[in-house]
Amino acid sequence: MERLDSPPVWLAAFLALAWAQSALLPTPWAGDWAATAGGVIALIGAGLMLAAIPPFLRARTTVVPHKMPSALVTSGIFRFSRNPIYLGDVLILAGLVIRWQAWPMLLLVPLFVVILTRRFIEPEEARLRAAFGRDFEAWAARTRRWI
Repeated sequence: MERLDSPPVWLAAFLALAWAQSALLPTPWAGDWAATAGGVIALIGAGLMLAAIPPFLRARTTVVPHKMPSALVTSGIFRFSRNPIYLGDVLILAGLVIRWQAWPMLLLVPLFVVILTRRFIEPEEARLRAAFGRDFEAWAARTRRWI
């Protein structure tokens, strides 16, 4: 069950809802700007996620939610955001909703942020705080949760 409770599964579910709305109940066309802007936003999200991988590999720690990390990763993209992978997920969702012009589904974006924060970020931060204490507190004090 833990595998089903993961950010990629939540993202896929929300993307499926947005795509279904765009296919079954299309909203008025907004022109090429929506496809372009949405695509760029989604690509930025994917780029953030990819940028987060090398620091985890160098630290030889897990990127899997619900698992105990073996190292506190504060380098690379993690100097600017404590959660660039989750931020990437949010940007992918927002970007594709815009690209598909599924305007009512933009309401999913803040809901997705709440789910990520409560189900994944807060428990991860509690594990990091327990494992790395002052190092985590110092990093959290100088680095924003999202951006």
